[in-house]
Amino acid sequence: MEEKYLSEQILRISGVNPKKCMKCGKCSATCPAYDEMEYHPHQFVSMVQKGQIEKLMNSKSIYMCLSCFACIDRCPRSVEPAKLVEAVRLAVVRQQGMSHMKPDAVPALWDSELPQQAIVSAMRKYNK
Repeated sequence: MEEKYLSEQILRISGVNPKKCMKCGKCSATCPAYDEMEYHPHQFVSMVQKGQIEKLMNSKSIYMCLSCFACIDRCPRSVEPAKLVEAVRLAVVRQQGMSHMKPDAVPALWDSELPQQAIVSAMRKYNK
């Protein structure tokens, strides 16, 4: 897909204005999944702002986000990084089709370091 179209789609779905970000890093500092993410919340916002959507769509960071919204609570400018992550996830789901995670696949995905909340969240979002 064309990057410009993807950028517009992500901004429309999320309702977030990434240009409000002042790059303070509070969102990343409070993220419980920080160590597991390839791109941290503040980097995610910056990449959306720059239109690097396909890079984000191919990143495992979108699946490591717990959707706990701690980043939203800490942001002094109400940028809402988690909503951008959710929008990118939704774009991936729309590209791949609505049902790409099956219950039978969960044991193969299990990792003792992975929070159970991540698997439950993924099943809820990706099993339609």
